[in-house]
Amino acid sequence: MADFWVLLGTDYCGKSSVLADLTARAGPVEAVSYDPELLTGDYRAIAELPAALGRAYAGGRSRAYVMALLNVAVAYLHDRVVTAPAGRTPLLDSYYYKILVKCRLLGLDDGPWLPYWRSLPRPAGVVFLNVPPATAWRRSGNGARLNPLEHYGPVPDEDAFTRFQRDLRAGLLDEVSDLRVEHVPAAPDITATVDHVLRTMKE
Repeated sequence: MADFWVLLGTDYCGKSSVLADLTARAGPVEAVSYDPELLTGDYRAIAELPAALGRAYAGGRSRAYVMALLNVAVAYLHDRVVTAPAGRTPLLDSYYYKILVKCRLLGLDDGPWLPYWRSLPRPAGVVFLNVPPATAWRRSGNGARLNPLEHYGPVPDEDAFTRFQRDLRAGLLDEVSDLRVEHVPAAPDITATVDHVLRTMKE
C-alpha cells in the first residue's frame, strides 16, 4: 500500500481547488476526492454521492442510511489508497476525519461505521488549510451553496455556519493531534497554495 497524505480543513477552505490544480499538473501527487469532477472510470458511479448525502440528511432519512452513504465515501478514499499505482502519492480529501467529526457535531455518532473508520491505515501526514470562517462564508455565496451538513440548524445563516465551522476545525485538529500536521495559510493565489502543499509533502 502506498504512503499517502490527507488534505484537511473546514468547508470552503479551498481543498477542491487545490486538488483540481494538482490533477491538472499530472505530477507524482495523485489528488483523490469524491468531488464529481475528479472521479474517473467506474468511480463515476458515485458522482451523485455528495448531493445524495445532503438530501438524505435534510430529508430525515434514518441514521443508518445516512451513515451508510458516508461509508461509501470513506470506502472510496481507502480504495484509492490501496490501489494507487507505484510512484504516486495519494493526497486524500479529508479521508474519514471530516466525516467523523461532522457525524459527532450533527448527532450521527452511533452505529458500526465509526470504529471501522478509525481502524483504517493512518496517513504519513496531514496538510491543514487554514481559512477564516468569514472567508469561507463568502466563498459559499453567503450561504447560497451550503448543504445541510455544513451548518447548525435548518437555516444556513452566517452565525449557524460560523459556529459549525469553528467546532468542526477544533474537532478536526483534535482527531489528527497525534499525526504530523502541517498548516498552510489561506492565499488568494491557488498556484501559490498548491506549491506550498507540495513543498510541505516533499519536506
